[in-house]
Amino acid sequence: MISVNENAPVMVSGANGFVASWLVKKLLKQGFTVHATVRDKTDDKKTEHLRKLGAEHPGQLIMFNADLFKNSSFDEAMQGCEIVFHTASPFIMRGLNNPEKELIQPALQGTRNVLNSANQTDTVKRVVLTSSTVAIYGDAVEVRKQANGKFTEDTWNTTSSIHHQPYCYSKAIAEKEAWKIANDQNRWDMVTINPGFVLGPSIAKSSVSESVNTMLELMRGDLKTGVPALYFPIVDVRDVADAHINAATTPTANGRHIIVSETGSMLDMAKHIEKAFPGQFKLPKKQVPKFMIWLFGPLLKVTRKFVKLNVGYNPIFDNSRARNELGLRFRPIGDTIAEHAQQIVEDGLLN
Repeated sequence: MISVNENAPVMVSGANGFVASWLVKKLLKQGFTVHATVRDKTDDKKTEHLRKLGAEHPGQLIMFNADLFKNSSFDEAMQGCEIVFHTASPFIMRGLNNPEKELIQPALQGTRNVLNSANQTDTVKRVVLTSSTVAIYGDAVEVRKQANGKFTEDTWNTTSSIHHQPYCYSKAIAEKEAWKIANDQNRWDMVTINPGFVLGPSIAKSSVSESVNTMLELMRGDLKTGVPALYFPIVDVRDVADAHINAATTPTANGRHIIVSETGSMLDMAKHIEKAFPGQFKLPKKQVPKFMIWLFGPLLKVTRKFVKLNVGYNPIFDNSRARNELGLRFRPIGDTIAEHAQQIVEDGLLN
């Protein structure tokens, strides 16, 4: 159990990311001083929204350059911090050319560098690590083997590899590495946040994320003829940010936490968009039979193994630990999807 000095600064790695930006915003609003690390703080396009947040809270936001691959890169930003939020990690599901270079090494090396800096910084008391539900499961079919038909924090993804579901593999091995480093010392403790598919409005105007890509594919009409029966454990980005803060400030918080509101299919997502914007988009109205997805998957750069193990299976998650121990109350996914769609329209991302 730790006691947090709310006058001490906190560090957020990858502070310009989708989740991290909301985390920074909420921390500033609560009065924290935030040491925000980014790859290049002079890159106005990627940091403008952080500068605006800083202007709204004078003196509370300090930006630092840090590189996941560079040893001791996070030392300066971590000075004086009692809480470290490590959110920085690549999120790439499609179009990978070199999974080892694009996913595995950044996830592992970044985790090692941040936690090694924590080992070198005497003030650090707690690390809150952003992991993922894909560190818990690899393929949706695995839900059939779970007690009570639900995934819990006790489960680990052991089925992904660099050749099958490499992103899931990167999150699983990075979290395992983090627990190894955390358990090899006793000065600071660690809490992990394991969110599902994160949707919701973004603080930064951006079209570069898997969540935005999926929403755009639905709203542009790319999938109007039908969608596969793929189900996602969905959660609002603002709930994920709250989970991080509650994990940092709840003295008894420990271990892993599934952060999922509910699961929803691609067709469910389309229905929520249609409800919010009736008749405005060419949305899919049916699911494509699995054998058709299996047949044509390779042409769409989707492996038949992925289709076999994921299409048609609904991965259900037990989020009771996050609700009971972190006090989270999850937003309905319909509200999240509607607000995400609204922002996409307002930002002109469909043009």
